[in-house]
Amino acid sequence: MALTPGAAIVGAAIGVVVEQSLRNRSVINFFNWSESMKIKQAKLLAAAVATLGALLAMPAHAGKTLDGIKARGQVVCGVNTGLAGFAAADSAGKWSGLDVDVCRAVAAAVLSDPEKVKYVPLNAQQRFTALQSGEVDILPRNTTFTLTRDASLGLSITVPNYYDGQGFMVTVKSKIKSAKQLKGQTVCVQSGTTTEKNLTDYSKANGLNIKPVVFEKLEAAENAYFTGRCVAYTTDASGLASTRNKVAKNPADHVILTDLISKEPLGPMVRRGDDDWFAIVKWVMYGLLEAEEYGVTQANVEKMKSSTDPVVQRLLGGGNEDTGKLLGLDKEWLARAIKATGNYGESFERNVGPKSPLGLPRGVNNLWNKGGLMYAYPIR
Repeated sequence: MALTPGAAIVGAAIGVVVEQSLRNRSVINFFNWSESMKIKQAKLLAAAVATLGALLAMPAHAGKTLDGIKARGQVVCGVNTGLAGFAAADSAGKWSGLDVDVCRAVAAAVLSDPEKVKYVPLNAQQRFTALQSGEVDILPRNTTFTLTRDASLGLSITVPNYYDGQGFMVTVKSKIKSAKQLKGQTVCVQSGTTTEKNLTDYSKANGLNIKPVVFEKLEAAENAYFTGRCVAYTTDASGLASTRNKVAKNPADHVILTDLISKEPLGPMVRRGDDDWFAIVKWVMYGLLEAEEYGVTQANVEKMKSSTDPVVQRLLGGGNEDTGKLLGLDKEWLARAIKATGNYGESFERNVGPKSPLGLPRGVNNLWNKGGLMYAYPIR
């Protein structure tokens, strides 16, 4: 763990306090030492504490995960098997999406190249084991942050990159307008997800006796709904929009109900125990948010390096600013990430926003100063 250079000063100050305390007559009388021995011991302790402070103030070393990434020359990223707007590969095998941009931004920050990413498609049952075992370095796979997952899996949640909620999709011809009208009906759902538990909780709380039809694979759940096996299909609202756009023969034949039955903050997870890697992923994401707030874009990032705004200088490594050394990176770590994917707003608009095929509103995923929940810790 790296501390700021002020740690050296703190260490020295502690040493001085200890020395002066030992000089105090009441403390000296407590020990059965000679006067000269007490002073000598106090000086040695003061020097040791000051040295410790100086060591703590050294630039961060980014830990074993980053060491492994540099050795292999790739960030290994666990992603969805195919969820348009978040993580999906085209016919040429090129991946894109909001979650994919997290992988690209991190790779740009730590390896100076957003293309140095290996994508590992994972279903809901595989994802946590893959991260726990070290098969992947980071898991940006539209995964909900919950207490159970945070406290029991040996994994750390980072920063939400999409605030979602669970919804329902039904056919227009069903004439269902509200989730409460699903009483006694069949609903397709994927197993091993918070979606399955939320559906059960919602049905029980509202006395609906909904009949879940459970599938291990996402594709199987989607196919069952579109072939009429279930009256409704449930998952995160963003996932419903993706499925309707990608899988439905005629998207206009299906409607996503306005009811949301849960909170689903989605974002990347990393293995617990490597605090330095956790910090890198977290601050790359905060950096993309802060870039949007201060008007730094994929197109103007080079020009903005000459900005006299202290915040922009810290973001881009301008002037004498170097936030990278605290993360074990160089001073342009964040400038490269922004250049690779654009700021958070650009990534959102390109992948899932109103002008994308998904057509999702920015809503609560807007910046905090525009009525949303996206709030970056300050980079300083």
